Amino acid sequence: HLLERVREWVAEGLTFDEASERVIASSVFTSHTPVPAGHDVFPPHLIDRYFSYFWPQLGLSRQEFLALGHHDASGEGFNMTALSMRLSGFRNGVSARHGEITRAMWHDLWPDVEPPLTPITSITNGVHLPTWISPPLQALLDTYLPRDWRERMQEEDVWTPVLDVPDYEFWEVRRQNKQTLLAYLHEYARRRWASGEVDPKQVVASGPFLQPEPLTIGFARRFATYKRATLMFSDPDRLARILTDPERPVQLIFAGKAHPADDGGKRLIQEIFWRSIDPRFQGRIAFAEDYDMLLASRLYGGVDVWLNNPRAPLEASGTSGMKAAANGALNLSVLDGWWIEGFAANPDTGWGIEPSELMDGKGDAADGDAIYSLLERQVVPLFYERDEQNLPREWIRRSKEAIRSLAPRFSSQRMVIEYINRLYVPASAGGARWSAQPVTAGRDRG
Repeated sequence: HLLERVREWVAEGLTFDEASERVIASSVFTSHTPVPAGHDVFPPHLIDRYFSYFWPQLGLSRQEFLALGHHDASGEGFNMTALSMRLSGFRNGVSARHGEITRAMWHDLWPDVEPPLTPITSITNGVHLPTWISPPLQALLDTYLPRDWRERMQEEDVWTPVLDVPDYEFWEVRRQNKQTLLAYLHEYARRRWASGEVDPKQVVASGPFLQPEPLTIGFARRFATYKRATLMFSDPDRLARILTDPERPVQLIFAGKAHPADDGGKRLIQEIFWRSIDPRFQGRIAFAEDYDMLLASRLYGGVDVWLNNPRAPLEASGTSGMKAAANGALNLSVLDGWWIEGFAANPDTGWGIEPSELMDGKGDAADGDAIYSLLERQVVPLFYERDEQNLPREWIRRSKEAIRSLAPRFSSQRMVIEYINRLYVPASAGGARWSAQPVTAGRDRG
């Protein structure tokens, strides 16, 4: 699209430099991942095949055209992100940390600029709260929040009344959402079993033994290897002791899909399946199949803790934890992506895991140990700390804080307003400025 816009201006009579200046002034490019595989790179022979007719229309030689996609880390390959960076005047990552990583990744495009000053900013992702907050919780919010809270979701003051919701009402909604999640999983398993399409192992893996009382941890996302879906199994015996504690049991629900071409991601799913039917875990691990938006919404509303343990710094932002927090779940996550900002804004909204700097698998073991330690010493004891009414008062307080402080900060409304003010309005002004200047027909194209 960027190249075509340049070509259109060149066809009007501008040189490539003049045309690209106009396109740059009015273009915004967002990078969404620090993972190299997420940036398309094509060998020169493919560029020759599909663009040899095109670069003459830009007034460029082959060498000049290939230079538009040059990136030091890509060798001779034509990097589409490098092209987009060069032809956009406004560039951003999708979290503050991702902005730092993106500046480090692409600073060679601006060799005369110090890496921290590379002209790439960041706007942290957000989520559409009315889509992801459960209906029972929205009904409760309608009672205590201002009438127009859905129109003012980005305003922090709008969410302050969450703290005034009576604990028993709040906890009852949380219990109701967990019951809805478990009923959904149980009915799915029943229908699969009744269809005769599955064997008993698949039924066991789908969570028929899950109960509403135990602390419930959710993990759901695309099963890319860097997200380390199986990190919780780094010490199976220790995990079994945590899950099967007779006084303070814990249960895990996994869900997600792997890319069809990602064999590593498929192996992660296979491992979770086999762990879920391992007798030593006593049915306290479930893998929910057919992951879609409905199942995701049930999970966000129904779990007590949301787990995210990517291999830092490869999580550009992540949004699943935002959706869970807006429903009152506490995050137990590696400090990467959006959670660095969320945890810094209010540490009462969950637990932050400092990522290990060790390599060659030792870092995974260290991060796994950190998760186990937090569960044993803080998360599980806090959940089971009850008063005479069997209410976990401190847990409820922190759950309310998750909604109050994280919902507005990570709403899509805040995100869109930030994009408009910081990127789209300046880019629109840049486009309008150039559009007001006529092109002189027949100008020398150089």
